Amino acid sequence: MSPKDRMAGDPRGREGGGEEGVEEGVGERVDESVDERNQQRLQKIIAAAGIASRRKAEELIASGRVQVNGQTVTELGSKADPARDHIRVDGKMLKKPEKFRYFMLNKPKGVVTTVSDPEGRPTVMKFFERLGARVFPVGRLDYQSEGLLLMTNDGDLANTLTSAASHVEKTYLVKVSGKPREEALEQLRRGVMIERGRRGEREGRVMTQPARISLIRDTDNPWYEVILIEGKNREIRKMFEEVGHFVEKVRRVGFGPLVLDVTPGKMRELDEEEVSLLKRAARKRGPEQVRKPARRPRSGPATLPKRVPKRIAGRKPAKG
Repeated sequence: MSPKDRMAGDPRGREGGGEEGVEEGVGERVDESVDERNQQRLQKIIAAAGIASRRKAEELIASGRVQVNGQTVTELGSKADPARDHIRVDGKMLKKPEKFRYFMLNKPKGVVTTVSDPEGRPTVMKFFERLGARVFPVGRLDYQSEGLLLMTNDGDLANTLTSAASHVEKTYLVKVSGKPREEALEQLRRGVMIERGRRGEREGRVMTQPARISLIRDTDNPWYEVILIEGKNREIRKMFEEVGHFVEKVRRVGFGPLVLDVTPGKMRELDEEEVSLLKRAARKRGPEQVRKPARRPRSGPATLPKRVPKRIAGRKPAKG
């Protein structure tokens, strides 16, 4: 099976995630009556098994790659009982849902935010090889960007966090070549038209959502804190290009309630409180409800050098 045909690890469904979460060699059984109270939508069951996001699971169903009790199901919205029905993806039986796991990774530059890369470049999965955790990235950081990347096998949460309606805040430190004028920054704060999709795809232009932009180091090539509630492809770089400035560095230091506190190339598992706060953030809220987070002292790897004012929200670094 080619990488494109594999089940997705990326919540946007662009990259393959292997055939993890399925088990071979289990026979079919005869249909039985099912208590409808225990039935769930097929895409939710597949996502819960950790083999694909809910969005990608819908694609698997629509393309005829899912069977329930020996019958191919292609209708979206179909339901099954994960405890009683035999559900197969690409001919292989789903295991029982895995325990969900959630990790914060500080992605370094020069690493691709995908499960696999056809060009053979290193991917974020290399940081989880020894751990043995079957997880995939939530959203993206481009090849040259670095910082906080959420990794999980919770396809349902991943899909919610990356949906256009979630408006979960992402906080970045951005170094810009040259000083943008204040009117240019105001334009970026209100929203600007940028190229849609990847460079050269010519998919048209799209308006960005309003952003919060604050100067945190005033030099010839200044640093800004940029807070977005969406995640378009290379959005920050494209925004500043629209006002005539090249972005030299992008570092994500916040994702909803999470604040980066591990060094580049390192990761840690989220605790129960962090997972709860993340799920709460995913359940919120329209743009009119977005509020400015409380500021706390800056600490750990999310900081710039010492002379930067303490402006980024932070949490105490993990012990050990």
